[in-house]
Amino acid sequence: MRINGSEMVIQALKNEGVKIVFGYPGGAIMNVYDEIYKQQDFEHILMRHEQAAVHAADGYARSSGNVGVAIITSGPGFTNAVTGIATAYMDSVPLVIISGQVPTSLIGTDAFQEIDAVGISRPCTKHNYLVKNITDLPRILKEAFYIARTGRPGPVHVDIPKDISATIGDFEYPTELNLKTYRPTQKGNSRQIKKVADMLSHSKKPLLYIGGGVVSSGASECVRTFASRVNIPVVETLMARGVFENNNPLLLGMVGMHGSYVANAAMNETDFLIAIGARFDDRVTGKLSEFARYASIVHIDIDPSSIGKIVNAHYPIVGDVKEVLRDLIVLLEKSWSYKWDDWRDTLKHYENLHPLKYDDSDIPLKPQWIIQHIGKTFGEESIISTDVGQHQMWAAQFFPFTFPRQFVTSGGLGTMGFGFPAAMGVKLAFPHKISINITGDGSILMNIQELMTAVERNIPVVNVILNNNYLGMVRQWQSFFYDKRYSHTDLAAQPDFVKLAESFGGVGFRCENKEQFVHALNESVAANKVALIDVAIDRLENVLPMIPTGGGLSQIMIDDPDRQHKQSGNKE
Repeated sequence: MRINGSEMVIQALKNEGVKIVFGYPGGAIMNVYDEIYKQQDFEHILMRHEQAAVHAADGYARSSGNVGVAIITSGPGFTNAVTGIATAYMDSVPLVIISGQVPTSLIGTDAFQEIDAVGISRPCTKHNYLVKNITDLPRILKEAFYIARTGRPGPVHVDIPKDISATIGDFEYPTELNLKTYRPTQKGNSRQIKKVADMLSHSKKPLLYIGGGVVSSGASECVRTFASRVNIPVVETLMARGVFENNNPLLLGMVGMHGSYVANAAMNETDFLIAIGARFDDRVTGKLSEFARYASIVHIDIDPSSIGKIVNAHYPIVGDVKEVLRDLIVLLEKSWSYKWDDWRDTLKHYENLHPLKYDDSDIPLKPQWIIQHIGKTFGEESIISTDVGQHQMWAAQFFPFTFPRQFVTSGGLGTMGFGFPAAMGVKLAFPHKISINITGDGSILMNIQELMTAVERNIPVVNVILNNNYLGMVRQWQSFFYDKRYSHTDLAAQPDFVKLAESFGGVGFRCENKEQFVHALNESVAANKVALIDVAIDRLENVLPMIPTGGGLSQIMIDDPDRQHKQSGNKE
């Protein structure tokens, strides 16, 4: 059929099964928005900022596993969205970003709201396109969705000049693609898999190191099966929280800078490390020369560029982790007699030696208790989003995750302002779940305008603000490593969050003790409206354990250097 470029965009979204789109209109994308007005085939959520639109699409994608879609305009519309795109790129989240561009005849003339969107997005997208001819548009849209969701997922950007969106052309949406330069490897090398099976049987201290790729590939159940049958201890990265149930006896917790003592000790002593869908991020490895120094390393990942990039792998396997593990299980299924009792006893000793803990109190409230109470109250009914800072690490440490995609957070880029719009995307993906954003008093203000979107579209997200009147994580580093020179981290000047929520049409609560928080949390969920719960927490509470930047895993800090300072009565 012959239709214009804007109609092609709408038809492609329908063909791809898109149910929800997040966006913000503007001049260069107005033709597409005119078609959205005419064709009500999917739900469009008008966000109040382009960054938030991409974060909301991101939260929808992370929680559901489907491709998230955002539509934005040119110039500042696109530059506003770049932070969201880069966030998704760092964490391998499948998105399609459709942006408007000035007409082709004006490209390169510094026209009104012109920006080199393709040039800007190149470093932070899996792939991008500038559509130069209407005949290419159906193919490009098909490729965009295919590339975003296959292999190592990621955001794909499609930039459409305004004249192209108005041009009539033949629309034949491809049913098959033949991308000669893009063919992700699914099956792992059988000889390498055989070597891994043989080596595993000879190891004394094996360890499973689980990354976000396990979640992306839908391999969580397969990984659980493998670990339980082989009886191998497990550590998770921040992006893999929830792959294993919190109470699984094989799970040692999160590994890395703020990981548990036992998880880091296991990584430090293992003799056979099986990394699955993990990229050896610097927040996990610390000092590379000391990372897993006694171990032979297996690295299984669908992205060949990740293998050997940071840490040399003795047994590299390129392939979908689900496919590789299935083959490995077949090789090992005749000998599920592995116990490693001595190794398990050693790890149990480490776990008992330095468990995750905190000194509880009612006034001031401890953030760890807040998170534990949320988990105890709503558990599997909830999906947890976070912003970035101390609250993010406390959530990762203390929330009892039980299923993959229950934890939605910005890992690689560490984006403040991510949590609230992402939690909105989560709620739209799972209306029956309780969507809770755990945030800080710094982060929440970065996309606070989305209160209006949440009220207008009745998206009942509960925002729990762990309020210490600081940029908490930066303040912690200033305390530990900058001799308490708190340069521009004091956030004593704050709005009244209760009145702020109410002014938009939501509900707000201020809590200073446990009883007040229990009431506020229950009332916020029952209200079925967007909520802000402003929780006054201990101003000088620190996230521990902690491994200093560039330090080895053996340099983990267990005790709080500020403890004596706090006990002296200095409230700062």
